[in-house]
Amino acid sequence: MGDRATKDAVYEQHARLGRALSSSKRLEIIDLLGQGEKSVEALAEATDLTIGNASAHLKVLKSAHLVATRKTGHYVYYRLADDVVAEFWLGFRKLAEHRYAELRDMARSKFSDPDGLAPVDRKELVQRMRRGEITLIDVRPADEFNAGHIRGALSIPIDDLNRRLRELPKRKEIVAYCRGPYCVYAIEAVRTLRRRGYTAKRLEDSVAEWRSHGLPVQSNV
Repeated sequence: MGDRATKDAVYEQHARLGRALSSSKRLEIIDLLGQGEKSVEALAEATDLTIGNASAHLKVLKSAHLVATRKTGHYVYYRLADDVVAEFWLGFRKLAEHRYAELRDMARSKFSDPDGLAPVDRKELVQRMRRGEITLIDVRPADEFNAGHIRGALSIPIDDLNRRLRELPKRKEIVAYCRGPYCVYAIEAVRTLRRRGYTAKRLEDSVAEWRSHGLPVQSNV
């Protein structure tokens, strides 16, 4: 009976994690926090939640030790608790992609290259960056770039792309990346660049995936 009680207690602790992850909005919040620290207000806006609902979801995630906080004045900022959470999220997402055809179909139809071209892979990107053959642009918001970005990337948030096109050389291929495979910023950037006569491709990796493969990431904070 003692062994049974211990086993029940162990798996109940695992179940706490499962309950914390049982909301699509909380999963989206984890994904967003993988880009860097964010305020409750920023998370509410990004996930289309009220501040009250976002706070409630964050409370659940904090109770499960998945996120941590810091307070500055009246503002509370959230971040992933540690790198283990980031690695868990990447593995969790990969498992879902392997198990659910609906997710794979959605990714192909909604988040694939607009011209049907294969995305650039990380090994090719590293080699071509070393040879100076491409310009890598990070089209996420500037605060996410500052929190962490692929070494050598240029920060051009998607909302600034049209007015900053002159900064990009047409003689080089442009590679755009954003928050990972379910982010549309890089897809929009590739469409814009191709319309303006650039050769452009998308990198599906997020900074978290890049880091998980032992590739260089740097921050401005």
